[in-house]
Amino acid sequence: MAIKNVLLEIGTEEIPSRFIPDALASLKERAESSMAANRLEFRDVRTYATPRRLTVMITDVSDSQTEQVETFKGPALSAAYDENGEPTRAAIGFAKSKGVAVSGLKEAEINGVKYITAEVRQESKSALEVLPGILSGLISGLTFPKSMYWDNSGVRFARPVRWIVALADDKVIPFTFGTVESGRTTSGHRFMGRRVIEIPNASEYLDLLYDNNVILDQEKRLQKMRTSIANIQKDFEGNYEVEMDAGILEENLYLVEYPVPFIGSFDKKYLEIPEEVLTTSMKKNQKYLAVRNRDKNGRLAPHFIGVSNNLVANMNVIREGNERVLRARLEDAAFFWDEDRKTPLALFVERLKSVTYQEKLGSVYDKVMLTRKLALWLCDAYGEHDIAPLVDRAAYLSKADLVTSMVFEFPELQGVMGREYAKCSGENPRVSLALHEQYLPQYAGDKTPTDDVGAVLGIAERVHIITACHKVGLEPTGSQDPYALRRAARCINEILFARKYNFNMSDTVNEACRINEVDSATQDKIMEFLRQRLLVQLKERGYTHELSTLGVNVAGNVPYQALRLIETLSSVKGEEWFGALANSAVRVKNILQKNAKDVPASAPDESLMKIPAERELYGAVARLEGGVSEAVKVYDWHELTTMLAELSPVVAKFFDDVMVMDKDEAVRNNRLSLLAKCNDLLMTAGDLSVMA
Repeated sequence: MAIKNVLLEIGTEEIPSRFIPDALASLKERAESSMAANRLEFRDVRTYATPRRLTVMITDVSDSQTEQVETFKGPALSAAYDENGEPTRAAIGFAKSKGVAVSGLKEAEINGVKYITAEVRQESKSALEVLPGILSGLISGLTFPKSMYWDNSGVRFARPVRWIVALADDKVIPFTFGTVESGRTTSGHRFMGRRVIEIPNASEYLDLLYDNNVILDQEKRLQKMRTSIANIQKDFEGNYEVEMDAGILEENLYLVEYPVPFIGSFDKKYLEIPEEVLTTSMKKNQKYLAVRNRDKNGRLAPHFIGVSNNLVANMNVIREGNERVLRARLEDAAFFWDEDRKTPLALFVERLKSVTYQEKLGSVYDKVMLTRKLALWLCDAYGEHDIAPLVDRAAYLSKADLVTSMVFEFPELQGVMGREYAKCSGENPRVSLALHEQYLPQYAGDKTPTDDVGAVLGIAERVHIITACHKVGLEPTGSQDPYALRRAARCINEILFARKYNFNMSDTVNEACRINEVDSATQDKIMEFLRQRLLVQLKERGYTHELSTLGVNVAGNVPYQALRLIETLSSVKGEEWFGALANSAVRVKNILQKNAKDVPASAPDESLMKIPAERELYGAVARLEGGVSEAVKVYDWHELTTMLAELSPVVAKFFDDVMVMDKDEAVRNNRLSLLAKCNDLLMTAGDLSVMA
């Protein structure tokens, strides 16, 4: 008879909320794979979590393992028995290794050869015999960003494990993790539930927890949280709207077992502080949701939504306590804001000389000055002369906010405070904006700079970082990338794509290497690193490996044009002419590779062309080769595909009408020479054979 519910609850002290989503996904995946590996059939696996417990519920589990028969191939039949039909040492040894009698060996023909085989039947155990090992393995196999020891047992977990519930319907599944033995006893809500709850049957588990104010199902807990917040919003006095930040909602979801949202307020005087300071303080430190005023274009309102894990008779006590904590933090922020503004932003730059960027690379001030040189070179190289003074000023001020009191307290506000302090210091608005936009994008899918000043500065800084780190051997290795160079390369490309810049990265890296005194071998490594990152990004946009490689090979030094090229080729690859040309490119390539020794270095001789199709191909190549080279040079990809479309039927007709490997050696070599010239033209546009 099947087991309706297998339950595992790992009861702990409060696990950090950021650990839980990945732990849930891992728990589900490992439970499914462990059940399958142990040949226990089941219907589904559900996982739940609160800060104090991780739970797995497996439904409709078979009461025993499925039988399994494995067939193993042994030595060839001819080697297994002698001329008298007696088993040889090879057969006897094979049978012994598989735990079967020699008389039980069988024969099977595999690829025309007869072998002896052994059928090994795996013993079928009851589920109750197998489940202890599965469940204990699920606990010991969980990994977290940080784990801890808490006693002398030697086991580790995110936080100390205090109890384990392991049930197969009404039966305890016995095992031990560290010093904790599994059983049927759990604990309710820390403040609003019973400390000891006995679970008679796994089917009653969820209801018993709910009766003790634990909403175990995170989806239901989130729904309750959202509904309660919506009810609070209905009662607002004013046209306010709660900013439903998905990250803050998820954090709160795994901070509470029974969510009790409440509204709090703060003094309007704090709204004079840049709102990023207020929202950072609310979100980072207190996990509050911000409230915005629809009547004031969505500006921040002097209210917040918090989520308590305790429903008390007088929620004003909870509200006032949270308001008091937030007020202290906002007072600190207001003090920093006032103090920092007493000093013009430019006067902070000198202080960067005492801040080490990296032991081998000097101070942050040194980094700023080198970035400044590269940024000005970019302006000069790509005709951005009108913004050069703005880029120069923005580069000089780019890291000044790092030594302000506000950024020291809230490092994530770097750039934001640079922008705000630059405004207060009377800097050009585009310079102020650039101090923030130099950091964009901060992650995949993030917004990119809206202005050229910040975009150029952002590119210059990232190229400098990549160059400097390679210079001192700090390039990424495997999964290690301590200076986030892969992210820097990604951001460079995203800016180039978004701003449609035709920046040549080979020239840019060459200048960065000159500024940083980097040798040519390291420069080659940097370019290969950037090309590989570009290839990865193009593939992430949904383009095939072959098409992405073609784009990088043809225009990889100018990432924006590599993207445009593969976009153009992708738009025509379904057309008949392109498929025919790709197939022709394969034939051209194969013939030249097979006859590489016979391909003459001399140009084709038109007088040896006896068939109209070869003269037509010769004429088309001569007519188009200059245009194709020019189109690639000026990145006119539409014109390139127009010329390739013109060439396609000519090449196809050549292969239809002409026998390349003619008996006459002179004619044959002349045709090989013609194909070599045709291949040179095709390769100017990339290796189209990969598109066949």
